[in-house]
Amino acid sequence: MITGGDLIRPGEATGTIQVVNNTGGVLDVVLISECNASTYGLDRMADNEVINPGSARDFTVSAGCWDVDAGAFGVGEARQRMTVAPGGLTTYTVN
Repeated sequence: MITGGDLIRPGEATGTIQVVNNTGGVLDVVLISECNASTYGLDRMADNEVINPGSARDFTVSAGCWDVDAGAFGVGEARQRMTVAPGGLTTYTVN
């Protein structure tokens, strides 16, 4: 799956991944994929969208296992595997 898979799978309960920017610069790329996908997939943010320092962005996903890669193009990235509970909020703070 080059795209990383759909964030919401039909008929499944959902939860939220919250990406928090605790760095000194903007995050301009967030890749989210199912844990069994072969790649992190495509950027899940809109064109020209960023997460400013001290800010957060929520992504609604199906409950289950997800790999998240967040960073700034040309600067660096951070990766985390997480499990999202149905109706739950899973926070990923990028330092």
